[in-house]
Amino acid sequence: MEQSLRVFMTVAQLENFTRTAEKLHMSQPAVSQYVRQLEQQYGVRLFERTNTYVRLTKAGEIVYYYATKISHLYERMDHLLEDLMHKAKGPLSIGSSYTYGEYVLPEKISAFLQTYPDIEPTIKIGNTQLIADLVANHQLDVGIVEGHFNEHDLNVQPFAKDKMVLIASPNHALIEQLDIKKLENEMWIVREEGSGTREAVEDVWKSLGIKPQKKMIFSSTQSIKGAVEAGLGISLLSTAAIAKELESEHISKLSVKKMPFTRTFSIITKQPFQTKACKMFIEELM
Repeated sequence: MEQSLRVFMTVAQLENFTRTAEKLHMSQPAVSQYVRQLEQQYGVRLFERTNTYVRLTKAGEIVYYYATKISHLYERMDHLLEDLMHKAKGPLSIGSSYTYGEYVLPEKISAFLQTYPDIEPTIKIGNTQLIADLVANHQLDVGIVEGHFNEHDLNVQPFAKDKMVLIASPNHALIEQLDIKKLENEMWIVREEGSGTREAVEDVWKSLGIKPQKKMIFSSTQSIKGAVEAGLGISLLSTAAIAKELESEHISKLSVKKMPFTRTFSIITKQPFQTKACKMFIEELM
């Protein structure tokens, strides 16, 4: 990547020319010169500069956004070329939706690293749409998601099934006597829009022919389990996520027709070429 872009990105991150010079082992005038060259090249000001702050202009934000993408692509190119000569090693950025990322992925990573100890994985956990967006923008090598999402011309490989069940606290009234229509009047503990688990809940509502009016939104599976255990309401979660709570009887399953609900986990990638580390990881999942 061009040195001027590298310097520009560092200034944008540190918001300070002096600290940038120190970090890059350059003189401050040299940092200013690189930024000035970039501004002259595009004919715009990239920073607002005063005695108290350095901030990106609107044009600077655009350049920074694409410079970040360029940086990721350069790094990927370097890793791919290195892979041609060496065994699988180096960084691997993995994204996953919450259910798989929190309850299945750690065990998969552990087994993977026993075979490929020189690979250095970093993990990003988020909802399905966020992970898809990050893969599409070259910020993740590979993603693991469920449900529908804006595909951004992504490569999508279904690879596993996930069973989901309705749950409540052990002393909930529905445990003793379940009436499907009563589910409509219950408080539902759900994930936010864009989550694969939220999509699954809405599919179950349609399947059962109900339209719940009371919803409480939580941003993680772990917090939903805590809310259900505390008696705040009922929810739909993966059996992989609630195995320990079911065994300890802190949470109970509701016996409902058309349950368990089954959904699909998929592997998503963007690049036409993957590093050897990424290829080996996908093989491990498959």
